[in-house]
Amino acid sequence: MQSADARALLRAMFDAAVAAAQPDRCLPFHLPPPPRGRLIVIGAGKGAAAMAQTVEDHYDCALSGLVVTPYGHAVSCKHIEVMQAAHPVPDENSLAAAEKLLACVRGLTQDDLVLCLISGGGSSLLCLPAEGLSLTDKRSLNEALLSSGAPIDEMNVVRRHLSRIKGGRLAAAAFPARVITLAISDVPGDFLPDIASGPTVGDPTTCADALAIINRYRISLPAAARHLLDSGAGESIKPDDPRLQGNEADLVATPLRALQAAASVAAKAGVAPLVLGDRIEGEAREVAKVMAGMALHAAHEPMAPRPCVFISGGETTVTLRGDGKGGRNVEFLLSLALSLHEARNIYALAADTDGVDGSQQVAGAFVTPETLSRARALALDARHALARNDAHSFFAALNDQIITGPTRTNVNDFRAILIT
Repeated sequence: MQSADARALLRAMFDAAVAAAQPDRCLPFHLPPPPRGRLIVIGAGKGAAAMAQTVEDHYDCALSGLVVTPYGHAVSCKHIEVMQAAHPVPDENSLAAAEKLLACVRGLTQDDLVLCLISGGGSSLLCLPAEGLSLTDKRSLNEALLSSGAPIDEMNVVRRHLSRIKGGRLAAAAFPARVITLAISDVPGDFLPDIASGPTVGDPTTCADALAIINRYRISLPAAARHLLDSGAGESIKPDDPRLQGNEADLVATPLRALQAAASVAAKAGVAPLVLGDRIEGEAREVAKVMAGMALHAAHEPMAPRPCVFISGGETTVTLRGDGKGGRNVEFLLSLALSLHEARNIYALAADTDGVDGSQQVAGAFVTPETLSRARALALDARHALARNDAHSFFAALNDQIITGPTRTNVNDFRAILIT
């Protein structure tokens, strides 16, 4: 297989994974019948506006509501207001959107239905700090969590306990109306309280759990935040809370289904797909070393199917130590390239299905057997770039970035290693 063909196949697989999680494709089958009373549509996340548009396309009854999505992810809706706010660090619009969402669900009756559309990114888009905390406090905490190396589930435990809207609080505010949550999962294990920090589902974790995470990663907390966790005053809404009884939650798209869509593309091309799982976590550069070892084994093992492709998802982490911009997918790829030692016939793609890897408007990149030799020709030092967490600049110089723009969905990271 030529390099151009390998790249084309990897990109087709990634595109299939993203397409499988598009709201107009996965949401309609899960929509409930209209209620006797009002239909209020709310939501938050990278896919929230596209999900709201799909909802409008499939209901003939009157509806209203509000969703919040990152800047650049909005689409036009007729009856549902679309607000835009910052991601991954919240801004003033995040605060305004959270307050307005709470106002949307107050004063409802048991005949009313709240349809909540949740996708990845909602944690920063719905920022309503707990009593005594400011937006500046929450921004500082969010930045500290993002650079700490903590996995997403631990970050969301902390977020749920320092908020007035997350951790089931939005659903509690809607009581006695029934709440149905339809979610596009972007978290390993598809744990609903972790998707956008679970504003409409009960949270089994505690303030003590959040405090243990803060201490484990040595994250500095404002005095008011530490008091909320120490005293238990920041406790979230639990799954057995009477205000949540009768509510429902369903996953309309998941990382595993996206990986399976990519696997189908590979199989049709005559490449044996090996799905390693959708829950792979850990430091991106260390995960890459393990996967490089697997790829090298497959490349030299006579009994291994050839050609084949290792497909995986999940959410790795990057502990920022240098002055680069991070990006877990490009950091994974740079470490992978170094670990493959320019092995022939091994190609890779890693990208975030939302189109944004870390803080950069770049989904990910490609690695080929020529990546390191091309870098040397441009006087690029791959090891130095990795040490600085500067893989984005490295792949930009090689013109090997994958830039999609906002995909308006998010089913976490996509990684594919092709052995031809």
